[in-house]
Amino acid sequence: MKIALAQLDYHIGNFEGNLAKMLDAIRSAKTQDADIICFGELATCGYPPRDFLEFDDFIHLAEESIQKLADAARGIAVVVGSPTRNPRLEGKDLHNSAYFLSEGKVLHVQHKALLPTYDIFDEYRYFEPATEFKVLEYKGKRIALSICEDLWNLGNKNPLYTIVPLDEMMDQKPDFILNVSASPFSSDHRDDRINVLKANAERYGIPLFYTNHVGAQTELIFDGGSMVVAPNGTILDEMPYFQECVRYYDLDEVFRGGREMLQPRDKMTLIHDALICGLKDYFRKLGLQKAILGLSGGIDSAVVAVLAAEALGKDNVRVILMPSQFSSDHSVLDARKLAENLGIQYDLIPIEKIYDSYIQTLEPHFWARDFNVTEENIQARIRGNLLMAFSNKFGHILLNTTNKSEMAVGYGTLYGDLCGGLSVIGDVYKTEVFELARYLNRHKEIIPENIITKPPSAELRPNQKDSDSLPEYHILDPLLYQYVEKHQSPQDLIEMGFDENLVRRVLRMVNINEFKRYQTAPVLRVSSKAFGSGRRMPIVGKYLA
Repeated sequence: MKIALAQLDYHIGNFEGNLAKMLDAIRSAKTQDADIICFGELATCGYPPRDFLEFDDFIHLAEESIQKLADAARGIAVVVGSPTRNPRLEGKDLHNSAYFLSEGKVLHVQHKALLPTYDIFDEYRYFEPATEFKVLEYKGKRIALSICEDLWNLGNKNPLYTIVPLDEMMDQKPDFILNVSASPFSSDHRDDRINVLKANAERYGIPLFYTNHVGAQTELIFDGGSMVVAPNGTILDEMPYFQECVRYYDLDEVFRGGREMLQPRDKMTLIHDALICGLKDYFRKLGLQKAILGLSGGIDSAVVAVLAAEALGKDNVRVILMPSQFSSDHSVLDARKLAENLGIQYDLIPIEKIYDSYIQTLEPHFWARDFNVTEENIQARIRGNLLMAFSNKFGHILLNTTNKSEMAVGYGTLYGDLCGGLSVIGDVYKTEVFELARYLNRHKEIIPENIITKPPSAELRPNQKDSDSLPEYHILDPLLYQYVEKHQSPQDLIEMGFDENLVRRVLRMVNINEFKRYQTAPVLRVSSKAFGSGRRMPIVGKYLA
């Protein structure tokens, strides 16, 4: 038996486009004499469809796609994820299901049992969990069909769940497992995924075929990495990251096993490729082409400019240099040099006169009050207004350049430098931004060395440095990581060796700035806990405030 895994980039709600991709893959698989082709979880409609699932017409379109796929499944079987209606009055209206289609018919439907509700997942909002688990038979082989999370309660060790779906199937003696998934990327998720797949194959002693989505859906990025696992837990193949791909596997060869074949990837390569994927798909799926951003001469905007030029093409990226009287000469020179290195269009718009007009207008109302963050924010908001004017006039989408460290502690101005349609590095800590800059310069100097080596500064007052207001980033970032991603309490952090006063100060900054994060652009998710839909905090909460 030959099995094809189709790792595709789906588009939420684009039933026609998703169907066309799958039909094309089916035609190719037939030419390769494949017996079965497997697509991803909820592949007909894209993942996550969220409240689109509440529209009856949306479900009807998914059902039409299934019928067309069944019609194409002649001489080959098709495994595909799609929402199905729950015929019972009790419970949720829908199931998250995997179809097995052959010769124009639906041979089998398996519903998903484990419905995640943590982080970015909200499946129990829409779906009723499975209570029946049946193995299907096809061409003399017994197949256990499963969906994504149903692999993640091995040995009943996941406290979120009380059932192990594959355990329920094993007394029916399946010959192999087919798992259709939509598993989002995070830079530290790969090893967990590999370990879970290996452990499942070892536990049941049969091959496991796992197919994942690739591509981005707004902030969520899917890395692919579909896998074939031998009965002894050896990963016989791991498909490419961030690329659409169809590969073919002989079942007898998988039973025999072989040497492990894993993609060699380091963390910064994965983060870079994920951000490029996120940028490309955000623009492509929205029918957009051109981006604009403010280029300050600092490292954050420099990294975003390089990523944008790589993802969208240099002719589709425009940058605006907006120096004030507080900007250093080298910042303007560094920014101009970067734009020239990239070959992107840049405009120079000094804001000193605009800023002075604001100050003169406000002076009668602000008299006898010292220069403070108000005047700093005015500069940021002038720049935000200019960038939005260009965005409106030329149809360019403004890219936000705030990093995760700044976003965490509120080191950004609402309606100023926090403007934008997409936050590119809002899930990348400042120390990681420096690593990413070095990565981008790995072949040649694109980002001028001075941008990487000079002390970070917002340049909103004379001789300003970030460290005037914030701890040094090599101290701040580990503390933020432990609080934001690892949910460590103040006492936990103090016991880890962080200074108590620093802990109280930083955590207070994180919590009182929640209102800013509610109003910022979607953040491309590259960690296990990004700001956005996966981190839901109350604005007026008092905990740790």
